[in-house]
Amino acid sequence: METVLAGEAYLPLFIISFLAATLIPLGSEWLLASMVISGTSLPATVTVASAGNYLGAVTTWLIGLFGGAFLIRRVLKIDEAKEEKAKRAYSQYGSWSLLLSWLPIVGDPLCLVGGMMRVGFARFTLFVLTGKLLRYSAVAWLAKTGEAFIN
Repeated sequence: METVLAGEAYLPLFIISFLAATLIPLGSEWLLASMVISGTSLPATVTVASAGNYLGAVTTWLIGLFGGAFLIRRVLKIDEAKEEKAKRAYSQYGSWSLLLSWLPIVGDPLCLVGGMMRVGFARFTLFVLTGKLLRYSAVAWLAKTGEAFIN
């Protein structure tokens, strides 16, 4: 019975993981861990959470990409000279920071800045999906290992 109930949690896991990768302050690890402990497939659970979180990050990247000019000029009040300097610095090493997009608090703004700085979609996908997949894999493994240790 628990496995059936856990299987019904894939859609909520996807939605919460998606929202957690936007600027909405949510966490999805608790649901992933509880699903793994209750018997859902480890690969399926990690895949659903990673896909939702990645697509949420893409949404944030798109906001930066298409709303970047507004954010830079009106919200952050950065002039063109400072923007060009930031773009040059970011183009050298900044896109590598997207590997840290899984981190709480700073991860979502990194995706936003990636869009504002026009990081290419393929590069964005490689770094962000790698980081998120590794994070959810680690959470699932720790949940499964912890469950085995407790029992």
